[in-house]
Amino acid sequence: MALPPFFFAATLKLVRAGAIACAVLIVAALRLAATGAPDARQIFEQGQQALNQGDLPAAEKAFRQVLEVEPNNVGAHGNLAVVYMRRHEWKPALAQLRAAEKLAPNMAGIRLNIGLVYYRQADYPHAIAPFASVVRDQPDSMQARYLLGLCHFFTEHYDDAIQTLQPMWSQESRNLSYLYVMSMAAGKAGRKDLDEQATRQLLEVGQNSAELHLFLGKAQLAHYMYDRALEEFEKAAQIDPKAPFVHYYLGTAHQRRNEFELARQEFLKDIVIEPDVAYNYDQLGEVCYALNQIPDAERYFKQALHLDANLVTSEYGLAKIYKEQGRYPEALKALNAVIETDPKSSSVHYLRGQVLSAMDRRIEAKQAFDEALRLKQATRDELERKISGQQTADPQLAHEER
Repeated sequence: MALPPFFFAATLKLVRAGAIACAVLIVAALRLAATGAPDARQIFEQGQQALNQGDLPAAEKAFRQVLEVEPNNVGAHGNLAVVYMRRHEWKPALAQLRAAEKLAPNMAGIRLNIGLVYYRQADYPHAIAPFASVVRDQPDSMQARYLLGLCHFFTEHYDDAIQTLQPMWSQESRNLSYLYVMSMAAGKAGRKDLDEQATRQLLEVGQNSAELHLFLGKAQLAHYMYDRALEEFEKAAQIDPKAPFVHYYLGTAHQRRNEFELARQEFLKDIVIEPDVAYNYDQLGEVCYALNQIPDAERYFKQALHLDANLVTSEYGLAKIYKEQGRYPEALKALNAVIETDPKSSSVHYLRGQVLSAMDRRIEAKQAFDEALRLKQATRDELERKISGQQTADPQLAHEER
């Protein structure tokens, strides 16, 4: 059945607007809507228009109405997922995408959005499989390939990151973010030749820009060279004091040097530039906790979680505060939330054991202490690495989606 011109226009409009759903997903969605009952088709079109205009409540209502008539409408499931993704409601978004995937397993756009749901929650291990499946089916998908490479990079699979990203060199060798990741991954993987090639290109392309000094500082930070990192970040700030993430990394460098008041000031500066970056509030919570500014620390941790409910460092920070204040039920609730996201942290289980012991729940406390000991001997504590600075969050790269 031929699609009327309106459907192609609607698809093009969404693509130009940078909508989450891929054009292939939308076209398939409209095709299914067009073959249904006239009422369902009309409602679908209304939902599409509402989605174009950013009227998410109206779009949600329309697509749900379509599903009441046509429960197997892939497009309605997919676009309902887009509504939830724009609201950062990840669980219902994933549920709708899984329903769409079951109905149309060969549609790469659905799997791309599944990967994006995990990626936006910083759940990089689970994002790898859907992104890899898109790259397998569509090797020329630059978005899927780049995000897959970043996922490998964030999970410290550096050889896989290089293998995934290197085919993009001809298209991306003027992109500083790409060159930075290639250089860092090559260095970690012992690929000296590729590291030098990427670094030379990074310096050539970056010239003396704030962005170049930001990346150079991040490289120094990753190697625990905090003084040199601070110098690079200061150069970036001198060139462009309003550049995104410059003050975040200045704050991080000061924090690593235990200069907590200076760190606090820099994170506050970055909030003025980027008020919706959860990591700023997370780190403000950490430095305020170190400065014994506990009410401020609690407020910042809560703000971070409001922006990113999966930020386990903020949840852990709240748990420490609640435990010290004798607010044991709240501490236990926070720790349980951390364990749901990061079950392999020995430090979390140990703190949970302390809280349970204070609540006189001795059997559960012993189980928590035993689990903490087992994990400490068996695995790396990723949460502890993040808190101690051995693993530095990279919100700049994490915000890239192509």
